[in-house]
Amino acid sequence: MYLILPDVGEPPYPVFYLLHGLSDDYSMWLRRTRIEWYVRDLPLIVAMPDGFRSWYTRHDTGVDFANYVARETVDYVDGFFPTRKSRDGRAIGGLSMGGYGALRLALGYADRFISASSHSGALIPWNRTPPILDPRQFANIFGEAPEGSDHDLMTLAKHARSKGQVPHIRMDCGVSDAPWIGNNRTVHQKLESLDIPHEYSEYEGGHDWDYWDLRIQEALTFHAKHLKVDPLPPVA
Repeated sequence: MYLILPDVGEPPYPVFYLLHGLSDDYSMWLRRTRIEWYVRDLPLIVAMPDGFRSWYTRHDTGVDFANYVARETVDYVDGFFPTRKSRDGRAIGGLSMGGYGALRLALGYADRFISASSHSGALIPWNRTPPILDPRQFANIFGEAPEGSDHDLMTLAKHARSKGQVPHIRMDCGVSDAPWIGNNRTVHQKLESLDIPHEYSEYEGGHDWDYWDLRIQEALTFHAKHLKVDPLPPVA
């Protein structure tokens, strides 16, 4: 895990957990974007854990990666750094696989995160295996019937709503990002049908770092507002 620690403000600090995509690792946000520059004036810790190729969920045949991030990693960061150790001091976001992961963890552990953002989220339609996973990988991670399980964002959203703990949600996707633009539109429509409050935006661009470097700036403004970070970063 990499962390960016603030040079401004006074502790305790809120934490933004930032998740990588399927083909990346914990170093990629620092290597491919200007995230360190964008948070230079913010009293905010950015934590970038390694999610491997886990989809940040509880594997049907193995490790519980959801618990690893939402409980173990959060508790580790809280134990070593001067963090605001409460739901209103934590946000989570990510790109592609990490976009799904951020929504899955924020909804599945609604007592842990105040807000969640997804860029170009790899939001899987459960009626077919996505091309980035073969059927065996899919079954090992999500099981034979993921719809209605704790992998299912709609199921998790309903449960979070029943507890009165729906996080603030922001989603975006590039209009040239096939096939994920269609899946993001579907999840947006399903959240609307459930009356789950959220923000959804589409922009020019595809599934690449030029797109994510722009969108992370907006996500920082979104999260800073809900984390009550002062000053707020400028809107990109």
